[in-house]
Amino acid sequence: MAQPRARARRIAQHLAVPALAVAVVALLPLAKSGAPEQSDRWTPLTPANVSFTQKTGPTTSAQLLGFNDFHGNIDPPLGSGGLINGTPAGGAEYLSTWLTKLRQAAKADGVRNSDTVVAGDNIGATPLVSAAFHDEPAIEVLNAMGVDLASVGNHEFDEGVDELKRIQFGGCHPVDGCQDGDGFAGAKFPYLAANVTSKSTKLPVLLPFTIKLYDGVPVAYVGMTLEGTPGIVNPAGIKNVDFRDEVQTANQYATVLGWLGIKSMVLVIHEGGLQSSPPAPLDPSGCANFAGPITDIVKGLNPAYGVVVSGHTHRFYTCELPNSSGANSLVTSAGTAGTLVTDIRVTLDRKSRKFVDASATNIIVENGVKNADGTWQRDAAGNFVRNAALVDPKIKVIADKYRVAGAPLANKVIGSISADITNIAQPNGESALGDVIADAQLKYTASAGAQIALMNPGGIRQSLIYANSPGGEAPGLVTYGEAFTVQPFNNLVVTQSFTGAQIKDVLEQQFVGFGGQTTQRILQPSASLTYTYSASAPAGSKVSNIAVNGTPIDPAASYLVTTNDFLANGGDGFTNLSLGTGRVYAPGFDVDALTAYLTPGPVAPGPANRITRIA
Repeated sequence: MAQPRARARRIAQHLAVPALAVAVVALLPLAKSGAPEQSDRWTPLTPANVSFTQKTGPTTSAQLLGFNDFHGNIDPPLGSGGLINGTPAGGAEYLSTWLTKLRQAAKADGVRNSDTVVAGDNIGATPLVSAAFHDEPAIEVLNAMGVDLASVGNHEFDEGVDELKRIQFGGCHPVDGCQDGDGFAGAKFPYLAANVTSKSTKLPVLLPFTIKLYDGVPVAYVGMTLEGTPGIVNPAGIKNVDFRDEVQTANQYATVLGWLGIKSMVLVIHEGGLQSSPPAPLDPSGCANFAGPITDIVKGLNPAYGVVVSGHTHRFYTCELPNSSGANSLVTSAGTAGTLVTDIRVTLDRKSRKFVDASATNIIVENGVKNADGTWQRDAAGNFVRNAALVDPKIKVIADKYRVAGAPLANKVIGSISADITNIAQPNGESALGDVIADAQLKYTASAGAQIALMNPGGIRQSLIYANSPGGEAPGLVTYGEAFTVQPFNNLVVTQSFTGAQIKDVLEQQFVGFGGQTTQRILQPSASLTYTYSASAPAGSKVSNIAVNGTPIDPAASYLVTTNDFLANGGDGFTNLSLGTGRVYAPGFDVDALTAYLTPGPVAPGPANRITRIA
């Protein structure tokens, strides 16, 4: 009975603590603040440092440690995904150590308050060591490393709202039970979902905000995911909820919290932007040539949101971006997979209860052993040597439990490759691994008569690395765990009939402005499909020279096209892929198509030359 009681206590705490904090804060005295004072020292090539107001009384300070898009990366990510400008990084055992180091550094600087916040996608699209156990391992390691709060991200909804509530409050999985044999107590930290509301009650499905008191100064944390979440997750699990506008929701809470005496707020949001070269390589703490949806979101925010911890784009940056007042807010993101942590320091006026200043620096979660010449040690197979001194033993205990439990499946060799097959997009939008996966799905559905296969690039989560040997297998051999890390969603494989004219519409919908598409996404084609697109042509007229097996496509003829069911249901904005007829499902999941394709081996990298891009 102990675990149910613990769950009940946690639910009560999630409901009671913010209400109690608001009640206390409302009674604290207020004072007028000084005029805004902007920093003139920052450039997009230096870490952000924002000055907000002149102090009116004594101050206190706090540290916010931010990261995002952890995606259950208990082990260090492979290939380029595990490198920050050449430095090997990431892995839960190392992330926890660096969080501890940064907390200790802040304490040594006289900062008594420290909270760790995550901007969504803790779970979902995870490697097998976490996914095989319904991402309970990811939550357990985040609990152990001291996460204090998180916003929901789109991947928190991969298995639906009910499963997200189980992740929050605990309990065994309704189908698979508690696979590790010791129960699941849920996240010790609150998941915040201000803009995800029930269609029936109109209330948030989880807490919208939480409040921290820093030496008597209240700071509200409002958390949310991107409004566009329904377009990038399976619709079946979210049919009873709405995803509301980010700016409108954030400002509504700012107004209410302001009435209650809270003058300093942090938005933890799963939406972001990206830097662009030059310079190259990009500074992890820079803001060079910055663009993205987060810019317009911040532009509309109440200026009480002095700090915005963002995510979703898997990019790193620290920026000063203008809010609705024209003054700047501090905006950060720490890349992905626990490879970076943002060390945010804020100063608060204890009299006015407002931010005085805020600064941020992205710290690399190093996990390697450095040579005397500054390079990083590698083993005989070319893999980075991990630094045992940087392993947090309490995280290792949790990770090892799940590694052992999942090893028989994860380490089963299922095929081989002849060289690295990466998911890095070429200038035409194709990747070598995208080609391989599309070819795999076409071969998998040959018995259904499939003629074309298309794969969404966002569903390809990691590269296949020739030298990687997670189970001690020879270089070039691929394990089931490696294949699952590439395609972790367990999507179904679907074949449908489309006319040639409909296929052209599908390809046109890769580009912004056609069929409601808001983000350019280049579908990865099987070898049977070739075409040309013009980057400068108007929306709806970009694609030409479409051919199937070398024959120009006939607009009136019918063709059988294979995709995963995420795309077939209109995911990633491809509503035209939901218009197919005669839907036939292949057995198993998309990862089964990949493993079957790799089984004869060795498979070479795809040529990435099926799409021709012209100016």
